[in-house]
Amino acid sequence: MCNTHDKLVPQVGKIINIFTETKDTKTFHIVLENNNMVLNHKPGQCAMIGIPGISEAMFSISSSPTEINHMEFSIKAVGRLTNHLHALDIGSKVTIRGAYGTPFPVEEALKNKNLLFIAGGIGIAPLRSVIKYTFDNRSNYGNIDIVYGSRTSADLVFYNEISKEWVEKSDTNIHLTIDKPEENWNGHDGFVPSYIEELAFDNNKTALVCGPPIMIKYTLEALIKMGFKKEQVYTTLEMRMKCGIGKCGRCNIGSKLICKDGPVFRCDELDYLPDEY
Repeated sequence: MCNTHDKLVPQVGKIINIFTETKDTKTFHIVLENNNMVLNHKPGQCAMIGIPGISEAMFSISSSPTEINHMEFSIKAVGRLTNHLHALDIGSKVTIRGAYGTPFPVEEALKNKNLLFIAGGIGIAPLRSVIKYTFDNRSNYGNIDIVYGSRTSADLVFYNEISKEWVEKSDTNIHLTIDKPEENWNGHDGFVPSYIEELAFDNNKTALVCGPPIMIKYTLEALIKMGFKKEQVYTTLEMRMKCGIGKCGRCNIGSKLICKDGPVFRCDELDYLPDEY
């Protein structure tokens, strides 16, 4: 792993594999070109990826730190930089720097707990890092439930991995949903917050939530209705991150800088921030 490099200085990353997840999302496997190693990251952290002459932006690292042969970034094409990234081929080079931000507390608050992962859309990407970390350290965690929803079945990121690998993990339950019924979809249909209430989880779990802001809002309300305390729920606001080092000030919410104080927050901590997220 890369432990000594200055996080401010971009390194050259080489794309060694590309997987098409959905019509607008690809997963890129990247190594640092100079040593075929990876950034020293923790679950939930992010890295800055750039194309010189185009732009750079912050992306969640969707692979676990236990995967030491490459880093994975699952990126949705939504603009200039991401469209250029989607046009790259295996062997192409990008700049990369990081890792940035506070991680999910996998070795502290989450250890020995029953875990409930709740994701919507591309929000599964940052949670995947934590999920795979818990799979690779399975004896350190209790029962695992994963609730994941998207607009359509074709928009479910990592569907093959989830349906073929994650379902086989011990003491793990997978709950997939899509917004509206589909002819060939045999799973649940309905929005994630309402599905959470239907599943009626008991509140002896620690929940990790990531997705569109409106989904997070209503999911948190559903969890509280079910008896969860905000101290039991973690979320990530990595979409607010800009420079990654707290210098530009563009990620601030009140007195907090998301790139330095987050992006991972326990939900009761959000009560002390202005309603800007």
